[in-house]
Amino acid sequence: MCKMNNIYSVITGTGSYIPDNIISGEHFLGASFFDNGIKLEKENTEIIHKFSEITEIVERRYADSDLLNSNIAAIAAKRAIEAAQIDKETLDHIIFCHNFGDVKAGSNRMDMLPALAAKVKHELGIENPNCVAYDIIFGCPGWVQGVIQADYLLKSGDAKKVMVIGSETLSRIIDPHDRDSMIFSDGAAAVIFEAKESAVPVGIIAHKSQTFANHACLLTMGSSNNPDENTGNTYLKMNGRKLYEFAVINVPQVVKSAIDKSGIPLTAIKTVFIHQANGKMDNAIMKRLFKLYGLDEVPEKLVPMTISWLGNSSVATIPTLIDLVINGRVEGYQVVKGEYAVFASVGAGMHINAVVYQF
Repeated sequence: MCKMNNIYSVITGTGSYIPDNIISGEHFLGASFFDNGIKLEKENTEIIHKFSEITEIVERRYADSDLLNSNIAAIAAKRAIEAAQIDKETLDHIIFCHNFGDVKAGSNRMDMLPALAAKVKHELGIENPNCVAYDIIFGCPGWVQGVIQADYLLKSGDAKKVMVIGSETLSRIIDPHDRDSMIFSDGAAAVIFEAKESAVPVGIIAHKSQTFANHACLLTMGSSNNPDENTGNTYLKMNGRKLYEFAVINVPQVVKSAIDKSGIPLTAIKTVFIHQANGKMDNAIMKRLFKLYGLDEVPEKLVPMTISWLGNSSVATIPTLIDLVINGRVEGYQVVKGEYAVFASVGAGMHINAVVYQF
């Protein structure tokens, strides 16, 4: 009996945009940090050093003031289209994953209408009305969720090519009086997925998502830590300690569910592209994941990391990491045809998701 082919979602092109502006710890030496409305008495050099020690972040990137989120996303999207060697007019969907829209430098005002995906489509010069462009707001796991949506579209047969973008300019919505602001960064990346018929599984093999809405308070918008600021602006706020605990307990369970659903043994996973949120947190998540399988050691060279020099650019972290590894720009890591990988993220919502992928 002949074997029936199934449709799978495979990556055919990637592109990223990493801002040129390198923001080191020295950038924050003149900051006034507050906690619970009280100015911190510690020297900023000590605060910055301790922050880097905990998060492993030494540098982050900020976009040029004349560039909006949709602009840097369009740059990444153009590069992905070129890498995939496709006619841009053949894209069926553009899914733009972000959380704060376009924010002009110095304004703190979030512009989400029209959809940023439509802005990118216009900037790319795509005229085909059948290329549907829309946004996903899903916290830091937004890009992974966009990939899951793309998989549904491609497997349905309604779409042949879907571009999923993750892009953010977090530097424009952070509180300068909050130590946690040193975590966040700007960046953009795009990945093109195409439908491929195959008698054996390839590309996206399985995925799992969960929402823990009763923990949504861990990452929200709020007023400045400085009680004397009366601008009326709201900023990205998180309960770092509680978020860390939540992620270390729950992310491994969701990743395990995706891996178990795929039918692939943990030992077959050669690379884990995890959201670059906090270096120590990501390491703790991996250790706990392996413990769930009764394993004490996490293999070396399993988790490529860019957080030390790129910081946390939210939805852009995973697609940027994938693009860099595919193009040999993360030392010690490469994509090998036939090997399995996991994409995993956690963030505001609180949402957690994971995808098992075969290159």
